[in-house]
Amino acid sequence: MSFDRSIKIAPSILASDFANFGAECAAVEAQGADWVHVDVMDGHFVPNITFGPETCKAIRPHIKGIMDVHLMIAPVDPYIEAFAGAGADVITAHLEAGPHIHRTLQAIRGAGAKAGLALNPGTGIDAVAHLLDMIDLVCVMTVTPGFGGQKFIHSQIEKVTALRQMIGERPIHIEIDGGVTPETAPLVSAAGADVLVAGSAVFKGGSVQNPAPYGDNIANIRAAAEAAA
Repeated sequence: MSFDRSIKIAPSILASDFANFGAECAAVEAQGADWVHVDVMDGHFVPNITFGPETCKAIRPHIKGIMDVHLMIAPVDPYIEAFAGAGADVITAHLEAGPHIHRTLQAIRGAGAKAGLALNPGTGIDAVAHLLDMIDLVCVMTVTPGFGGQKFIHSQIEKVTALRQMIGERPIHIEIDGGVTPETAPLVSAAGADVLVAGSAVFKGGSVQNPAPYGDNIANIRAAAEAAA
C-alpha cells in the first residue's frame, strides 16, 4: 500500500445491498472505487450494530484493492487480531473508544495493518500531535457516528485544515467520513483531505445488476474534489 495524496474514493458498504456484499464490493471497484470502507459498529460505542470480522473475511476475496475497516467499537484491542486476520489493510480506531489509544495503534501496526485514528465531531486535535509517529491515517467524522445518510457537519472543515498543517510532509492520509457528496467533497479536499468515504452518495440509483450509476456517482465526487484540491 504505497502512499500518495491523490483523491481516493472509498464507498461505504453500509449503504450497499446487504444480501449482495461480495458482488457490491466488486461492482464499486469495477466502477472506479479506490478503497472499500467497512463500518463496524457494536451497539455500545455507537447506537447501531453492523458487521464483524467474519463479514470482512467473507468479502475480502471480492476486493482487489484496499479494505479500509473503521472500528466504531469499544473496547477495540481484543478484536484487532481478528480484523487483521480477516484481511483489513487499514484498521481505524476511535480516539474516544478507550483510555490507551497509543497501545491500540501499536497493536494495529503489530498485527500488520495500517493504523488509523478516528475523531468524533466534538473531539479536538490536540492529542493527535502526540500520536503522529503511530498513525497512517486520521479519519475526521463529519457526522456523529452510528448511522449512514446523515447531514455533513461543516464545522469539521476547520479541523481538517488544522490537521493538514499539523501533519506537514508526513505520509499520513486525512480521511473524511460522513455526508460526502459532490457538494461537500470540494470543501474537504481544499482543506487537505485525500480519502473520501461516501455511502448513499455512491450507491444511490444503482445496483449490482445496474452498476453504471455507481461509476457516475464516484466520478462526480472525484471530479468535484480534484477541482478544489
